Amino acid sequence: MDKINVEVAFATPEKQAVTAVTVLTDSTVQQAIGASGILNQFPEIDLQKMSVGVFGKVCQLDRIIGQGERVEIYRPLMQNPMDARRDRAVKAK
Repeated sequence: MDKINVEVAFATPEKQAVTAVTVLTDSTVQQAIGASGILNQFPEIDLQKMSVGVFGKVCQLDRIIGQGERVEIYRPLMQNPMDARRDRAVKAK
């Protein structure tokens, strides 16, 4: 069976990891994450609660990935971006 090369990425405020992995064609996002070993590096990752995506577009764990794609695991936002922008504007005055 053919194989493809993809990347799996996750970052915290302190640390970032981008791992290249080779998986079988027709592998899912979840399978690529599992094959990357990133879950061992970051035990705080909970795929049932966190969003995932490919190149910045949110998707489901069962999405089939293609050659050269980057799977991303997203942390929950600490603050709504609109609120953060307002806070910065108020502080700048």
